[in-house]
Amino acid sequence: MVCLKKRVFRMEHEVKQKQELLNDQGMIAEPGWARSPVWNYNRKNIKAPWFRRKEWDYYLITTDTYAFAFTISDLGYAGLISASFIDLKNVKEETKTMIQPLTLGKKYGLGASSDDGFASVKTKEVSMRFHKEGSKRTIKCRWKNFFDGKDLSAKIELYQPQMQSMCIATPWLEKKTAFYYNEKINCMSTKGKVTIGDREYIMNQESSFAVLDWGRGVWTYDNTWYWGTGSGLLDGISFGFNLGYGFSDRSSASENTLFYNHKVHKLEGVTFVIPKDEKGNNLYTKTWKIESSDGRFEGVFEPILDRNADINLKVIISNQHQVFGRMNANVILDDGTLLTVKDFLCALEVVHNRY
Repeated sequence: MVCLKKRVFRMEHEVKQKQELLNDQGMIAEPGWARSPVWNYNRKNIKAPWFRRKEWDYYLITTDTYAFAFTISDLGYAGLISASFIDLKNVKEETKTMIQPLTLGKKYGLGASSDDGFASVKTKEVSMRFHKEGSKRTIKCRWKNFFDGKDLSAKIELYQPQMQSMCIATPWLEKKTAFYYNEKINCMSTKGKVTIGDREYIMNQESSFAVLDWGRGVWTYDNTWYWGTGSGLLDGISFGFNLGYGFSDRSSASENTLFYNHKVHKLEGVTFVIPKDEKGNNLYTKTWKIESSDGRFEGVFEPILDRNADINLKVIISNQHQVFGRMNANVILDDGTLLTVKDFLCALEVVHNRY
């Protein structure tokens, strides 16, 4: 690593005081970012219809050759449960999604904080459960006929030491009672096993890492987001990043963050430069560039696989491109230290939702 002369950047608003997320008008009392979940999320303070509320717990576990994702989410009028298997070696993926109507924010036990890490769903076809005890999180899942008549069975343990996380609370300009409250907990080491049919996939703490994307809020109907996440080791030290933009009012803060040795290093604006064809369509499997307004994240992303999903259920419409690949980048920590990132496995996505 190299220590560069520290530059002076525009300071985004860091919230440090514990407080209620929403005021009496149902608006975010103090928008900004934090290194831990300082905001108290109380559903009783929400001033919006039940069908506009969005809550989710999403886990992504990556190894060098494959990845798994598990989601329990409640959109108010419907619940979306999903599991994904991403085979990076053979460049293929399988995703299964179950939708349940009229969940009303009450069906899955999604907690009011990430520490309340309990959520579950059980049907004849699917059993999925998230559990937190102390510094350990556990994911259990059984999905009948996950693909090609093969059942999926998973038990994965995630270890969360004393560490900072990326937290953000931002409103929408056009709807003051709409808000985005999110926490990303990167770089959790994992161990466990996933079985699909007669094939076993083993994860160990030395080479398997996870992120929790924990979200609560009230959204407007039509939004596009850009998100990038990576968790792993850099020269034996815990390293990761969270990049995100495209929706809600980010004038108070962005969610762009580096994680190094379990500490947060805050970035400013980041842009995904995705190549396009002659009609202006994104070429997701071609080389991307990552540009930053403060010069602290400059990278090249080489895609391996595009996990594309196109859901059209009239009310719920979602076009998703979650692209897995490897990042080569120069990144700068808060103290000016330059880190060189090579072939770092990560996922970048572009999602357009109307829900």
